[in-house]
Amino acid sequence: MKFVLNIIWLVLCGFWMAIAYVVAGIICCVLIITIPFGLASFRIAAYALWPFGRQAVRSERAGVGSAIGNVIWFVFAGWWLALLHLVTSIPLFITIIGIPLAIANLKMIPISLLPLGREIVST
Repeated sequence: MKFVLNIIWLVLCGFWMAIAYVVAGIICCVLIITIPFGLASFRIAAYALWPFGRQAVRSERAGVGSAIGNVIWFVFAGWWLALLHLVTSIPLFITIIGIPLAIANLKMIPISLLPLGREIVST
């Protein structure tokens, strides 16, 4: 079932969400000082392509640096990526097949707002 949901997700919104994260990652990597944000964005892009069967968990290694970085990320990129998740979940809620996809889209909002100090693990 996870495979089927991932394929439907990829076609309906996963590809476009991953592109948004890759664009944010490229912008962050061009600005040399924000390379850690770019790497986090690329990690989330891979998660946005194939989310079912994986989840985001807090890293035990996260510290004050990731908290400060999350505040900076939220101000410059996190809020519009979270808004993109919210906007794409609304049409998915309209269809019966799209409801699990919309729920998965809403579950990705916390990692889009605060990506540093989180890891993507298999469930």
